[in-house]
Amino acid sequence: MIHTMETEILKAEVLIEAIPFIRRFAGSIVVVKYGGSAMIDESLRKSVVQDIAMMKYIGLKPVVVHGGGKEITSMLDRLGKKTEFLDGLRVTDKETAKVAEMVLSGSIGKDLVEDLQSIGIPSVGISGKDGRTLLCSKKLDEKGRDLGYVGQIEKVDNTLLETLIANGFVPVVSPVGVDLQSQTYNVNADYAASAIAGSLSAQKLIFLTDVEGILKDKNDAASILRYLTEEQAVSLIADGTINGGMIPKVQCCLDALEKGVKSVHVLDGRVPHAILLEIFTNKGVGTMVTKGDM
Repeated sequence: MIHTMETEILKAEVLIEAIPFIRRFAGSIVVVKYGGSAMIDESLRKSVVQDIAMMKYIGLKPVVVHGGGKEITSMLDRLGKKTEFLDGLRVTDKETAKVAEMVLSGSIGKDLVEDLQSIGIPSVGISGKDGRTLLCSKKLDEKGRDLGYVGQIEKVDNTLLETLIANGFVPVVSPVGVDLQSQTYNVNADYAASAIAGSLSAQKLIFLTDVEGILKDKNDAASILRYLTEEQAVSLIADGTINGGMIPKVQCCLDALEKGVKSVHVLDGRVPHAILLEIFTNKGVGTMVTKGDM
């Protein structure tokens, strides 16, 4: 009985700790880039959906942007289509672009919408083509090579997103864009989330990843940097501390800050309820990047 009472008191203390954060962030837009293990593992997926629902119920306005690289690759394999990569970037021919759109806007997006609606959250799946939300041009790689139908976002038209948010819906956005000639492009989900968060002047942009956060030493989870300013992030990239696959992620963080997002969070999506722990507790669980000292 005592143990049960202590457990209940602990729960109450967690709720009390969350009060100042709820007061501060109620009514603000939070963009969640959903990807990695949290999309694949069923229990993690459930915890992310619950976190998004909780944000909505306590007055925040979540917007979800999801990836789906692994699922696209597995569908291409099933269709017997070889995937070509240039320095780790997928080359997207017309057929691959069609498959990517089918997987992203079809199965992944709609499954996520249904997960949210099953726990009472009105949700709508759109792609960047709907309302020409993501207007793109063709993206070349750093060496100027053609990657096929890979899009660079030129403009975000958030009319549709703002209409959905104003009417109480959680938008679930798949990173598929379009150009002025109505050509479809596959867009990197991190860049899409960053551009959308900027266009909506989001309070927070949250990246769910398969790492603990931004690490000083990528082989040591204990070296996590809990807090980074824009200036510190730039110098850590320059001196090689932030390297490899983390560079584009951090550049997306900096890009979002430049576009007006107040803070960007890189979280380990393998931790159940990582989003709630980051936003509504004093310590947080990942790395928070801001323009300057808070």
